[in-house]
Amino acid sequence: MSKEKEDECEKKEMGDADVRSSNSDESDEYQSAGEGDDSDSIPSEPLPQPNTHLCEDTTPDTPTATATATTTATTEPLDEYTMYPMHQSVFEDDIKTLQRRLLLRTAQDEIGSKDKHGNTPLHLAVMLGRKHAVRLLLANNAPVRIKNNEGWSPLAEAISYGDRQTITQLLRMLKLQSRDHMEKRREKLVKALSQMQDFYMEFKWDFQSWLPLVSRILPSDICRLYKSGASIRLDTTLVDFNDMKWERGDISFLFRGEAPPREALVLLDNEQACYQRLRHEEADMEDEVDGLMSTDIMATQMSTKTINFARAQSGWIFRANRKELIGGQYQCELYTIQGLIIKQRKRREHLSHEDLQKNRAIIESMRSSVVQPDGRRSSLNSQSTDTTTDSNNAAAPNGITLPELPRRSSLQAPPASSVTWDQYLEAAVGRCPRLGRPLVNKQSSKTLRATVAMSTDFPLSVEMLLDVLEVVAPLKHINKLRNFVTLKLPTGFPVKIEIPVLHTVTAKVTFQKFEFTNSIPDKLFEIPSNYWEDVRRFQDL
Repeated sequence: MSKEKEDECEKKEMGDADVRSSNSDESDEYQSAGEGDDSDSIPSEPLPQPNTHLCEDTTPDTPTATATATTTATTEPLDEYTMYPMHQSVFEDDIKTLQRRLLLRTAQDEIGSKDKHGNTPLHLAVMLGRKHAVRLLLANNAPVRIKNNEGWSPLAEAISYGDRQTITQLLRMLKLQSRDHMEKRREKLVKALSQMQDFYMEFKWDFQSWLPLVSRILPSDICRLYKSGASIRLDTTLVDFNDMKWERGDISFLFRGEAPPREALVLLDNEQACYQRLRHEEADMEDEVDGLMSTDIMATQMSTKTINFARAQSGWIFRANRKELIGGQYQCELYTIQGLIIKQRKRREHLSHEDLQKNRAIIESMRSSVVQPDGRRSSLNSQSTDTTTDSNNAAAPNGITLPELPRRSSLQAPPASSVTWDQYLEAAVGRCPRLGRPLVNKQSSKTLRATVAMSTDFPLSVEMLLDVLEVVAPLKHINKLRNFVTLKLPTGFPVKIEIPVLHTVTAKVTFQKFEFTNSIPDKLFEIPSNYWEDVRRFQDL
């Protein structure tokens, strides 16, 4: 290609990048952008094979002696240097080469591929502070949720690096990609829901901990789920639960399958008589960016490599398989879940001493809060319908606004990495050189023993349950339940199951009531006329 054509392609690509980047401002997502997920359970997965076809040698075959010499020269370590051309262009900040690779028809395969350390090109761009490369990769839909061998996503690394613009760009793309994923699944979900009979179901959450003092302050919840046609309503009192902080209330999650996409997902706050559509536009993101920049980066992983299910038994001399009648009608076989390992890591290299003190004070105030007569605690994010609690100029029904508070600024960039591309590739797997800000982290792991009660009498199948739970996945504790049910469980339906939600906390979920019914009123899936819209009510969802 001549230099003139090459420059023309470069200008065209850059123009397209600007257009696509600006168009991604309007984005929806079904889940908040907190890392690891903010303690999402992430089953172990094999690493994808490198895209070696991108750099195959097309030289015709030669005599044996020559071929032998070539083979000798191309040992395995040398192959690694040509396996990841897009990664290398990002690492070396070679923008022209990156632009050319993004124009190849194989670009989408390469842009999401992992190197030996599990990093994608976007991981490297973020950790090394390559802002131009970040913009180009995001403009070409580089995956944001993908995690490296250490369990960190590009967004986590962006928070560590501390550049606010980069964090905002990745958060915006995360929401866009999550929305696109949900839209791709939407048609199948609507079809699956429409084919089910309408029903009402109750399932109870009991949170437990092996730490005695923690157990006393943990919440419980009864979720009530209504399914009618392609619509679902879930009533719950647990708004959010994360890192020993929770918010109680009276909320309803609505999924209306036949409604336009931007109207399909709605959250109602029945105490404050307000609602929020899950649109996740950029106007909602500034508070979220502030939150990400001022709190720990967390990742909780559930390792299932060694998991197995053994029949629970009772009796001292004559051992027998345990059975239990749940809900007065479901005969269940009890199993012990063995080999389940929960790993939790926290990173705080991006936090100042003042941030740490503030976060510690919030947790302490939560632990010392007074339990109300109904068993609820005061909400950390409690709101009122007659005064504005949003600190960023959102108007309440009475029209009162508060002055906008200053946003968190970008951190000073860490020193430029002295690691070369060759040194990066030569590092052993599991010993990846640190490329960004020096880590300040804490990690721990615990092997859990839990039980699950399986019944063949329950009228709902596991596949149906997964479809239903996918709809309400924006609620974090529901998403954890869905992740756990995707494991290869014993035969039947998990009427009672223990799942890990935090490193020290498990939840016992019991499906205690189920009935098919044709008498669910349509008004349950409508927004009450007296509710007002608060676009920032559920900022963490």
